[in-house]
Amino acid sequence: MDNISSSQWEEEIRKAAAEAYEKEIAIINQQLEQEILFALIGDVNAGKSSTINKLIGEEVAAVGAEPGETTQIRPHAYTDKIYFVDTPGLNDINHQNSEETLKYFKSADVVLFFLNAAGTVFSDSEKESFLQIEKINKNILIVLNKIDAADEIDRLVRRVRKETGEKYEVVPISSRTGQNIDVLRNRILDILKKKSKDILFAKSIKEKSATAHTWIIGAATSAGAAGALPVPGSDIIPITAIQIGLLTKLATLYNKPLSKETAKEIVLTTIVGNIGKSIFRQVLKLFPGAGSIAGASVAGAMTLALGYAMKYAYEHNVDITAKNIKEIYARYRKKAEIEQNDEPLS
Repeated sequence: MDNISSSQWEEEIRKAAAEAYEKEIAIINQQLEQEILFALIGDVNAGKSSTINKLIGEEVAAVGAEPGETTQIRPHAYTDKIYFVDTPGLNDINHQNSEETLKYFKSADVVLFFLNAAGTVFSDSEKESFLQIEKINKNILIVLNKIDAADEIDRLVRRVRKETGEKYEVVPISSRTGQNIDVLRNRILDILKKKSKDILFAKSIKEKSATAHTWIIGAATSAGAAGALPVPGSDIIPITAIQIGLLTKLATLYNKPLSKETAKEIVLTTIVGNIGKSIFRQVLKLFPGAGSIAGASVAGAMTLALGYAMKYAYEHNVDITAKNIKEIYARYRKKAEIEQNDEPLS
């Protein structure tokens, strides 16, 4: 590796980028063929519909029933791939409804268990329902809504966690103000990622900026770890793959197709182009004992700036070309390096 020339490195990067692109696109296409089912349970005053609207980023047809209604249980289609089903509870007087509800809980990708922070939190009936659901599906997120109208939220969160065996996330939110909705969305994406459905969900919702930011930070963290590899130069190929993965995910998120050639040129420009030659030299340090931390910081900053540049371009309708991204990247690079130095990635 020590004797590889810059032109040979460029060829290696192009090859790695092409292979990574094919792999990532195959994964994404497979995801987009899946379906997602969310099962919602909670009192009619728990703010289920308003939470879903905030989560998605736009008005979704009401998924809940009016107080006192006994409704037929049926999934509400947000898209042709994503469904929400609201349940009347597991103690419904209509036995058939309860049986049907259990079927939905069993097949749900994510169960959103709503509690009202301003009401009786985790009542006996809520606990009974929770224990029944837990037996058939562990993909539960407990949503403690209406925290803007309650006190001692930390205490409530601790109590619910304790009463559910410390095994489940309790996400305190306000569907009225939007507080912590991003946190809830990220926890949902965490569950869906294990099922290889996170990109499908992220792509389908209107609110994209917060998810893009989370993905960019995650890619920068991974690149920083690759940049800290003990063998000088060995980080180039994995960093290339990480950046290609980020580019393809962001393109899918914003519904803006990105060709393999454009993706390759953007990554190549980032790493070895005119704006990246000094970075490229740092990443390829060949003298022993130097630069592991610097390499991690540089790799993280490089990926962070690239992600910010792509996000900016998508959100401001800038044509995605290597030239345009190069110019935007230059604006973000110093800011990204400062962020990485303030909070070193490892």
